[in-house]
Amino acid sequence: MKANFFNTFDDSNDFVKKAFLTLFFSGLIPKAPGTFGTLIALPFAWAMSYYVASSTLLLLALFISVIAVKIINDYEKKGMSHDCSEIVIDELAGVWISVSMIGHNLVGLIMAFLFFRLFDIWKPSIIGKIDREVKGGWGVMGDDLLAGFFAGLLGLIVIGGIQQIESLSFILAF
Repeated sequence: MKANFFNTFDDSNDFVKKAFLTLFFSGLIPKAPGTFGTLIALPFAWAMSYYVASSTLLLLALFISVIAVKIINDYEKKGMSHDCSEIVIDELAGVWISVSMIGHNLVGLIMAFLFFRLFDIWKPSIIGKIDREVKGGWGVMGDDLLAGFFAGLLGLIVIGGIQQIESLSFILAF
């Protein structure tokens, strides 16, 4: 990848595509761009979850992923390296999936963030396999979509466990 790939623009369309992939250029933050991208995605998920059903948030994450795959494939054909750290739209899609499963209260958002980052960084099992072996846009997006799903699943298990322990159930009120 050119060192300034996301800092130069051929035209306004190129600017919009790069702003989309980098989540308003938050992916250009030099330290932990994935974490910052996830933090930027959470307020959008929180706000939308009050106005749309969880299933709609999930579908929006998948729709955004399809658009991102197309743009990533086009840019990789132009010489962009695979799965650049500057691309953080995959973090948005992944954490939105997690939020759509866990919920949008404070505890749910914290679990969605922590569990998503855990699975996204650790990349166990099929998540890591997709990250290593699938090329193109689906390789970039796929591991984060699965990380979001498994983060959501773990969040639901934790919530179920908390509900079983009467003295801890107050935590879920936040």
